[in-house]
Amino acid sequence: MTSKFFSRAVAVGALSALTLAAGLSSAHAATLAADGSWAEFLVNADLTPVNSPNSLDWLLGFDDASTAHFTFTIDAGFVGSLTVLDSGISGDRFIVTNKGAALGETSVGVDGDPLLEGSSVADFNIALANPSFSRGVYTLQAGSYDISGYLSRSVQLAGSPMNVTTGGLQLTVSAVPEPTTLASLLAGLSLLSLALRRKASK
Repeated sequence: MTSKFFSRAVAVGALSALTLAAGLSSAHAATLAADGSWAEFLVNADLTPVNSPNSLDWLLGFDDASTAHFTFTIDAGFVGSLTVLDSGISGDRFIVTNKGAALGETSVGVDGDPLLEGSSVADFNIALANPSFSRGVYTLQAGSYDISGYLSRSVQLAGSPMNVTTGGLQLTVSAVPEPTTLASLLAGLSLLSLALRRKASK
C-alpha cells in the first residue's frame, strides 16, 4: 500500500510540474483561441472541484480546482476543428461535452506504464504525434460553444485507477467555400477531365 501511495505521489508530483497555473476565477470560463494554440486542463481526484459534483471533471489547475470550461464562437461561413488530447499518462480517455451534452469520447490510446520515462509529456504536439495518447477531433459548425469534459478511463496503477492526468484542447477555424466557388471548381475539374480524355483517345 505504501508503495502504491508513493508511486501515485510521484506521478502527481510529475504532473504538477508539467501543469501551468491557469489563475482563472471559478466565475469565468477560459476563452479558447481559434489560432491552433493549446489550452491545458487537469484531472485530479484528490482535489475537490468547485461547484462540481464529479471529482473526475476537467479542472483549471492545481492552484484552482474550478471546473474547466472553454468557450468560443464560430461565425457564420466558418467551420471549426476541435482537437482534445490526453497528454498526462498514455491510456487515459475523456468524455468531451458541449453545454453539458456529450460530443464524444477520445479514442483508445495505448496503455503505458505511468512510471516509465517519457510516459508524460509537456509538449502537446509531441503527445499528438504519439498514438499512445488518446485524442478526439470534432468538426463544429457555426455557433457558440462551451466545451468541458471528464475523465472516463484512467490508467491503472497496482490494480486501481490513478485518476490524475492532464490534457489539452486546440481549435482551428477555416472559411467554408462559397457555393459559387465550389461550382467554379467543379466545372473546372470537369473541363480538365474532358480534355484529358480527349487527349488520351487521340
